[in-house]
Order: sequence, then structure tokens, then C-alpha cells
Amino acid sequence: MGRNKKVRMVELPPTMIGYSPFGIQNNKEENVVLNIDEYETIRLIDYLHLKQVEAAKQMKISRPTLTRIYDKARSKIATAFVEGKRILIKGGDFQYSKDWFRCKKCYRLLEDIKEHKPCKGCRHYGNDELEKL
Repeated sequence: MGRNKKVRMVELPPTMIGYSPFGIQNNKEENVVLNIDEYETIRLIDYLHLKQVEAAKQMKISRPTLTRIYDKARSKIATAFVEGKRILIKGGDFQYSKDWFRCKKCYRLLEDIKEHKPCKGCRHYGNDELEKL
């Protein structure tokens, strides 16, 4: 019998919901889904240049688990890059370290609902335009 899975902590949600190649006709059904915990490993290791031990500590998982998640993320990104597929960033087994909200209209991220101000160009303003992540 295996151990229970630890919840993978993610500090920040991705600022975007995906990427799309240009200069190629791509099939909208052919996407690569990068889980949010996989995105977080790329952000911590490749963008912030943390050592794997430090990144694992921040995500509250073991270093071998982090390495498996990171390798899977890199493989998915390579597949999308070489095969010209879109990358969607969503899902996965994770928990944000604090509450985050995203405006459904302009996709702006908000750490606290009290920071919510009308988005530029929004005609309707209210908390119903916010999505809890």
C-alpha cells in the first residue's frame, strides 16, 4: 500500500491560461495540458533558479517527487514546442498557498478581493466578474 499523496503547494497562479504557436495551422483539439503544479516547478527551477531541494521545500513535497513533476513538465513543453501544439495550463493536484482571484474579463490576478478595482474598459463592475482560483 502506497503513501498518501502530499498536497503540492503553489505560491502564484500562472499569469496566463496557455500558449499557442504562431506561423502554423494548429488543430484546436491537439493541446498539451501542463498541470499547475508542473508549471510551478518550471517557474521555481528555471525562472527563479532555485535548486531542486529549495523548490521541493517551497512546494512541501520531497525532492524526488519534485524531480518527477519537473521532468514531466519539461517533456510536455518539448512535445508542444516540437510538434507545434498549444499549451493549456490547468488542473493538477495542488493547492494555492493563499486565496487568488482572476477577473473573467481581463484575466487580471488579484491576491485579495479587497484589491478589486474596475478593469480598464469594463462596463460592468462587481465581484461576480471574479473567479476564485
